[in-house]
Amino acid sequence: MSNKNQHVVPHGDDWAVKGAGNAKATRVLGTQAEAIQLAREIARNQKSELLIHNEKGQIRARDSYGNDPYPPKG
Repeated sequence: MSNKNQHVVPHGDDWAVKGAGNAKATRVLGTQAEAIQLAREIARNQKSELLIHNEKGQIRARDSYGNDPYPPKG
């Protein structure tokens, strides 16, 4: 598996999970919540990031499941 960041993006009236740089969606789902759940599982398995977009396509949230660039000390 590649370590591609996973994006949850609007897809018409549905929501799509897309790997970064992919032309085609990994999967299209009926709700954003379903798409987030699937994308989170993929991101955890690949140790990558999850980027959640809003209806306008802007990033509204992101979660990292891989090597964080700045891990806290302690």
